Amino acid sequence: QVQLVESGGGLVQAGGSLRLSCAASGRTFRSYAMGWFRQAPGKEREVVAGISYSGDNSYYADSVKGRFTISRDNAKNTVYLHMNSLKPEDTAVYYCAADLVWRRYEYAYWGQGTQVTVSS
Repeated sequence: QVQLVESGGGLVQAGGSLRLSCAASGRTFRSYAMGWFRQAPGKEREVVAGISYSGDNSYYADSVKGRFTISRDNAKNTVYLHMNSLKPEDTAVYYCAADLVWRRYEYAYWGQGTQVTVSS
């Protein structure tokens, strides 16, 4: 089992940048595929990005391609979401997720979320 703790959220102006971090417990972090999701008020949770065990494969939602980058540091048990050119529509609670299986939508373990607010 793995426990996930997100950090790095906050208030930023449109066009700005933020870096989210997700620290994972345990010594088997490299065994987990990792993902970032978000949920805006009144909307369903949506996938943002995902990264494979070693970081050699990743995927992105069309809405964030070219602006967001997911990365991981297995030595630090941490996955990151680098967010550039932020837009007001990126405002949401962002969640980190982990699973032993590399897939896009289904994850077994979730963090508590971190709020990202982009002002216009």
